[in-house]
Amino acid sequence: MSTSSLFAPTTVAGLALRNRVVMSPMTRRFSPGGVPNQAVADYYRRRAEAGVGVIITEGVAVDHPAAVDHADIPNFHGPALDQWKTIAASVTSAGAAFIPQLWHIGGHRSLTADPPNASAPSLSPSGVYEPGKPFGTPATEVEIEAVIQAYAKGARDAAAIGASGVEIHGAHGYLIDQFFWAATNQRQDRYGGDMIERLRFATEVIKACREAVGPSFPIFFRYSQFKQVDYKARLCQSPDELAAFLQPLVDAGVDVFDCSQRRFWEPEFEGSPLNLAGWTKTLTGKPTMTVGSVGLDGDVVASLREGVDVIAASSLDKLDVMLDRGDFDLVGVGRALLADPHWVEKVRDGQTDGLAGFTRAALETLV
Repeated sequence: MSTSSLFAPTTVAGLALRNRVVMSPMTRRFSPGGVPNQAVADYYRRRAEAGVGVIITEGVAVDHPAAVDHADIPNFHGPALDQWKTIAASVTSAGAAFIPQLWHIGGHRSLTADPPNASAPSLSPSGVYEPGKPFGTPATEVEIEAVIQAYAKGARDAAAIGASGVEIHGAHGYLIDQFFWAATNQRQDRYGGDMIERLRFATEVIKACREAVGPSFPIFFRYSQFKQVDYKARLCQSPDELAAFLQPLVDAGVDVFDCSQRRFWEPEFEGSPLNLAGWTKTLTGKPTMTVGSVGLDGDVVASLREGVDVIAASSLDKLDVMLDRGDFDLVGVGRALLADPHWVEKVRDGQTDGLAGFTRAALETLV
């Protein structure tokens, strides 16, 4: 197993990074009242001290009342900002870049609530959670503008607290992604219509964030072809469609694309070995990050259902080949790094026999 490319220093969007390993954003719900505590701070610092190149936080709520549906999801406004400032300083002093992920769930029924919190405020493009399932209310243009400004405020605050950049969550069926899909965006105004018109909300969010932080502050954008309610869904069926989808996002100001897949080694389109991140880099010329079961044998759905996912060092061999080929620039490590904060050190030093495999129990604590 060779991982030389994974641990090589690199520069991405002006960020000088000690390696290409990114802690992928993972929802944790350990911030009482929306304010991250010392346990959350220690959770991030442990991984920075153990060699991670970039920490992207769990999704943090923008300053809007319908942003999240759980009281223990951290906010990125109000009293929480002082805590995030301390965490940012702690992570960067340990040698890692620190990037908060701005999040608004929109009209999204929580997949972990039992039963789903039907009383939580909700906002969505058309009051549709998934085809045939109404949930929440369609956003007015006034509400849309308020959310856009909430994202811009979040980006501005990220720069103010000393973050290295900011990521906008536009994947997995949450608010921005809901605008992308014809099935959940049935609007007749300027925020609905064909695919390019359905991109308007996202591009206005990105432009507002760019205006808030200036030209040199890195903006990451996470997107996916699938949704949590439909893992077989595809926004774009061909490279041409994907190119048409990505270009407006580039024009709006995205610096780095975080390309979410369930299994990073799977080709995105027939006839090419490139995965989603590989195609995105090829089509846009922008740096990309791949993610999806890095270092593990399966994917998140199976591991959550069955309670365990075994370590698969062979996936790292595939990863190194793809890195050497230049398919992408950064590698998001999720569940493997959640389970073992020393994942980077162990893989870098060839100690993969000592890695802790992911179990569902890892979600119940901040290791």
